[in-house]
Amino acid sequence: MVYFCYIDESGTPEIPGNTSHYVLAGLSIPISYWKKCEKGISTLKQKYNLQESEIHTGWILRKYLEQSRVVGFETMNHAQRRHEVEKIRKVELLKLQKSPNKSHYKQTRKNYRQTEAYIHLTHDERVAFIQDLADLIGSWKFARLFAECINKIHFDPVRAKQTIDEQALEQLVSRFEQYMKIISRSKNDSELFGTLVHDNNETVSKKHTALMKKFHHQGTLWTSIDHIIETPFFVNSELTSLVQITDLCCYSLRRYFENNESDLLNRIQSRFDRKNGKIVGVRHFTDATCQCIFCVS
Repeated sequence: MVYFCYIDESGTPEIPGNTSHYVLAGLSIPISYWKKCEKGISTLKQKYNLQESEIHTGWILRKYLEQSRVVGFETMNHAQRRHEVEKIRKVELLKLQKSPNKSHYKQTRKNYRQTEAYIHLTHDERVAFIQDLADLIGSWKFARLFAECINKIHFDPVRAKQTIDEQALEQLVSRFEQYMKIISRSKNDSELFGTLVHDNNETVSKKHTALMKKFHHQGTLWTSIDHIIETPFFVNSELTSLVQITDLCCYSLRRYFENNESDLLNRIQSRFDRKNGKIVGVRHFTDATCQCIFCVS
C-alpha cells in the first residue's frame, strides 16, 4: 500500500514578511482513494462551472469590486456576468496604462489574471464553493491532515538553528512518518510506504530535496525515516487537484490563527490526525498563553 501526502504552504517564511504566520500542511490519502477524491472535486467544479480552473482559495474568496459596479449582476447568466466584468476590467487597465504609477498597473493586471476564472460567480457563490470543498474534505474518513503553523513573532532562528520553512518541513515529515509507522503496525504491513507531493517552486524544491536527503540519512529530530520513500515530487499545482485542496487547508488554518475565522476550519477539523482523541497532527508554534484549539488540545 502507498500513501500520497500532498503539501502546500500559506503565508511567507521570511521574518517579518507580510504575514504573522507561516503554515505548511500535508493531506495524506491512500492511493486507492485517489480517483474517488478526484471525482468528488470534479463534481463540485462542474456545479460551479469551474471545470478547467485551478482552486486557489485566497483569490476565490476576495471581493471583486467590478462585480458591484454591474447593475443586476446577480440576475445575469454566467456568460453575461463574465462579459460585463471583463469590459470594466479592460477599461480600468487602459486607464492605468497611461498612469505614471506602473506598479499599480502591474498589480491590477496580476489581480485580474489570478481571478479571471471566477468572475462569473457572485461572492456568495464563491464562498459556497469553498465551503462545499471543505465539507468534501471533512467527509474523507480515509484522509489525514498534518500541519506545522508557526507564529513568526515567537520564532528565533538562532535558538532553533534552522529557518522557519526548515522547521516546518521537519515537523511535517516527522508526523507523516509517525502516522505511517502506526498504520504499518496496525495492518501488519511492512511494505507500506508514503511519498510527498509538493507544489512546485524552484527555490523551495532544491532546499526541500536536500533536507529530505538529510532526513533519510540521519532521521529527523523526532524519528527515523522508514516509510517515506524518495525526495518530494514537485508538481504544478495548476494541474494537480489535491495540491489545490491542500491549499484550501493551509488557508483555513492561517485565517484561523490570524483572523480568528473558524468556519472553514470547523469543516475540515475531523481530518486532523489524532491519538486518543487528542490532535497530534497539527501544531501551533507560539507562546504558552495561546488558547487556540490546538494549543489547548
